[in-house]
Amino acid sequence: MLTNRRRSVLAVDLGGTKTITSVILSTGEITCRKYFLTLADGDPRQVIDRLLSALTETMAQAKLKTSEIAGIGIAVAGVLDIDRGIVTTSPNLPHWRNVPLRDIFADRLGVVTYVINDASAAALGEHRFGAGIGFDNTVYLTVSTGIGGGIIIGGEPYLGVDGCAGELGHMTIEADGPQCHCGNFGCLEAMASGWAVAKEATMRINRGERSSITELVNGRLEDITAETVAMAARRGDRLAVDIVAKAANYLGIGLANLVNIFNPELIIIGGGLSKMGDMLLKPARKVVKERAFQLPARTAHIVRARLGSNAGIIGAAAYVFDQQDETKK
Repeated sequence: MLTNRRRSVLAVDLGGTKTITSVILSTGEITCRKYFLTLADGDPRQVIDRLLSALTETMAQAKLKTSEIAGIGIAVAGVLDIDRGIVTTSPNLPHWRNVPLRDIFADRLGVVTYVINDASAAALGEHRFGAGIGFDNTVYLTVSTGIGGGIIIGGEPYLGVDGCAGELGHMTIEADGPQCHCGNFGCLEAMASGWAVAKEATMRINRGERSSITELVNGRLEDITAETVAMAARRGDRLAVDIVAKAANYLGIGLANLVNIFNPELIIIGGGLSKMGDMLLKPARKVVKERAFQLPARTAHIVRARLGSNAGIIGAAAYVFDQQDETKK
């Protein structure tokens, strides 16, 4: 039962592969959740139409009217003009250029709408309801297909002047490293993300290195994923172990940079690669101790996220509540 229907938010986590819609209370409780494929290769209008239909279905499932919704929060992967609610560009939504997402939803559904970067939303979700409870200065890093980040300073999300802060996956780690999807070279994402791990494995096997990874994908090297590499590494495959160790080293360098720049109490690691656990995080923590300044390195605890795939939607809802509480002051 919804104890306070007007304090319900429609929350969206819009990603390049999947989209989640939900109804969330101010307590962080998820009362309704719907998952579907984004099909991002299509026209943005098609993606938006499917999302609008999904939100209508989500409200119907929760037995809510639009008048009973406090607001809509949309967490979206990409570079946002947060004041105007515009998705300027997104590596995961290839055809999106200057899409006025906030106004489209506000106009179509008649509900006040807010847009926030997905990793910043996940950082806020973990801070309020997950691993970051009780810590006012935290950094969240999602290590998945790509790498994104969110920053919490003094208990509030730091979004930057335009809302673009937190693109932590695009700090340069290796000046002459491989090209990243963003166009730059040697980004953390290009060195330690899921697609980087899969690409490294495919390249080395094509070069003639032997690995059980080949059998795991039945010889279809195009099917190699970071999860495949992790599975092989757990079984002691030498190539897979080496690739994971290399990714962990680069991740550790990135984390050391974050420790020195932000001096956080906590760094929360989320995303699919965090499921590797200590196989990835233990060597990364070691690199932080070796590279970061000693005092902030001792202060910063590096832990796994708790909210899993719900971090983005919970954070998007928390952002709506925060914005509305701010306007009441």
